[in-house]
Amino acid sequence: MNPSAPPPWLRRVVVLGMGYVGTRFADRLRAHGVDCIGTTRQAGAGDPSRRRFDGRVPHDPVLLAALAQADAVLGSMPPDAQGDPALPYLARALAGNDRLRWLGYLSSTGVYADRQGGIVDASSPADAGDDSARVRLRAEAQWRALAEPRGIACGVFRLAGLYGPGRNALRQLAEGRAPHVVKPGLVFNRIHVEDACDALVASLHRTRGTATYLLADDLPAPPQDVLAHAAAIGGLPLPPVEAYDASTVSAARQRFYGASKRIDNRQACAALGWHPRHPDYRHGLQALWRAGEGRPLAG
Repeated sequence: MNPSAPPPWLRRVVVLGMGYVGTRFADRLRAHGVDCIGTTRQAGAGDPSRRRFDGRVPHDPVLLAALAQADAVLGSMPPDAQGDPALPYLARALAGNDRLRWLGYLSSTGVYADRQGGIVDASSPADAGDDSARVRLRAEAQWRALAEPRGIACGVFRLAGLYGPGRNALRQLAEGRAPHVVKPGLVFNRIHVEDACDALVASLHRTRGTATYLLADDLPAPPQDVLAHAAAIGGLPLPPVEAYDASTVSAARQRFYGASKRIDNRQACAALGWHPRHPDYRHGLQALWRAGEGRPLAG
């Protein structure tokens, strides 16, 4: 299976939330002739395929028509206290759609609590107790509930820390904004954005019923190791080390540094016939460097 090529039945896709993954997923599909409409919180200037939508806009005839004719819908909007803000609107818009064959929802491995460096796999309980995890789990359940009565395939994708073009340690070092925070014992996985898109395309081919996939690379590592490797590739100095101090960082950074765990991706690999093309941060950073990431801007 070509990891980039969608199935032949896929003609129309709606991406609710054209963020880091959603935008690249839509671009991937468009390159194969698939008609994609996506949503953003602000309308794309001069681009009718980017519709303004925050989950509460009552009526957009273009978006409604796209949802009524969509073969697949990917959800990538941040959840709120009620779960996915798009779900009430989405359920109404899809009610008369008899073409729909696949739903996907982008979640996070943040739904798993700290394992103190232990392993999380497909059988592990999603046991994080913070509000961010609770609303993520609520949104996941809403997407499954939307799919199950209709017998539609639904993939929930719990992503490890995303990186890729424009969002990586090489770029951070080159721009002087790389955090060099060290917390002893902290390890976690990452996933290159193109590997995440490969998994989404594979799910279009393979997912039947509802399924949850843990999308991560093969090498959990401390963040300072990733930064040191990026510095070595780019020939840049490492910034001074900062000891982790929970009292001085935001709640989001506390969640980031507070959960040490190793993600086992073998269930996703087996179920999807997928494996990361960038199996660890070393391969991923080398590929990004070759593509020009982290180099001085001309002029």
